[in-house]
Amino acid sequence: MPAVRIIGGQWRSRQIHFVDMPGLRPTQDRIRETLFNWLTPFIVNACCLDLFAGSGVLGFEALSRGASFSCFVENNRQAVIELRNNAEKLAINPQQFAIVRGLVPHHLPTLPQAPFDIVFLDPPFHQNLLTVSIAWLVHSQLVRPGAIIYLEMEKDLDLILPKDWEIYRRQATATLIYQLVRVKI
Repeated sequence: MPAVRIIGGQWRSRQIHFVDMPGLRPTQDRIRETLFNWLTPFIVNACCLDLFAGSGVLGFEALSRGASFSCFVENNRQAVIELRNNAEKLAINPQQFAIVRGLVPHHLPTLPQAPFDIVFLDPPFHQNLLTVSIAWLVHSQLVRPGAIIYLEMEKDLDLILPKDWEIYRRQATATLIYQLVRVKI
């Protein structure tokens, strides 16, 4: 079973395992390091949503670095089982996380701890999930004013952000763009 390591915080160097499935691309170590450097002023005690959790590495990394809560949303049954296994292996306090099986933006129960301070939005590429997920987050009022949203997307995606979202940080590789956006207060 493939694995990825947590790169910082209390579980630094611990590996989490994940189900190898089509479209799953755990965020690369180098990108995750940049992302969490950007998030340093915001992460402690933050309430986080890992919307297309997959491996769960972004939500677990957030908890490792001091977030108070992470809600993992994943549709694949085997991936949900592995998220639970990883939470158990890391001995995470059950009050600090929730794992929700559902398909974004359809078939989702009420998400615990909403609205969120930080949202990780890294859906499978080339499925038009980013635009509909952003619309769903806004419509469902799942982000607080001042919230930070991490977006990872294919480089050729033409994305229009909601009018009260502004780009805070942005970088690109040869194949993808990753950025933080902030909801205006």
